[in-house]
Amino acid sequence: MTIQPEHQLLATENLPAEIQNAAAGFGISLATSVTGWHLVWTGEALVLRSTELAKQGDILVDFASGAATYRRKFGGGKSEAIAKAVGLSKKAGLTVIDATAGLGRDALVLASLGAQVTLVERNPSVALLLWDGLRRARLDPEVCDWLPPRMLLVFQSAAEALQTLPAPDVVYLDPMFPAREKSAAVKKEMRAFHDVVGSDPDADPLLALALNLAQKRVVVKRPGYAEFLAGQKPSMSIEGKNNRFDVYVKAALD
Repeated sequence: MTIQPEHQLLATENLPAEIQNAAAGFGISLATSVTGWHLVWTGEALVLRSTELAKQGDILVDFASGAATYRRKFGGGKSEAIAKAVGLSKKAGLTVIDATAGLGRDALVLASLGAQVTLVERNPSVALLLWDGLRRARLDPEVCDWLPPRMLLVFQSAAEALQTLPAPDVVYLDPMFPAREKSAAVKKEMRAFHDVVGSDPDADPLLALALNLAQKRVVVKRPGYAEFLAGQKPSMSIEGKNNRFDVYVKAALD
């Protein structure tokens, strides 16, 4: 598979000026022809699409889609493993830095449970998808009243963010882990996402930075088969359906 090293948005006649300006702000160039992965304006949303994987379908950030709404309403709420790991099952309104935000799905769960979440993303194309998801969320009556005020997007590397942002209650890390290609649990979309953003070989040093910044705890999401981040044993681990949440406790949740 050939992946464009540049981050490109396909120039179309109906491309709004607002979207063009946002793309420029994330360092994404306009292109009249593209190959491999690129961004496309559908008329309603920005999507990530591949010219070589037509059957893959579009990848987008949608905070009010059917799947997102279902998980928010019926996914288990504060009894979810991620909620227990972060501490939202004990205390509402925690401030959380999601230092590896990706498509924002975990951040959505945390925000829906009352957390104030700062989403940090270093990949320009993914950051623009997050920006567009938040833009559409502000227009959606299902989530506009509560979701945008609880989410702040920061376009920066995790390492930089963890050295410059104000200290939160919790730092949440979900570094990209090499996919096991033969595993049925790895969805096609996530395999494609691996192709676009790659793995995070620099993930181990993030744990020390996170522990230095977080006031209450650091939570690291890992595949069940993966070793501890930086080889450091957590205070406890909470098993999810397909993943494990390693919790490094610094102080009690007041």
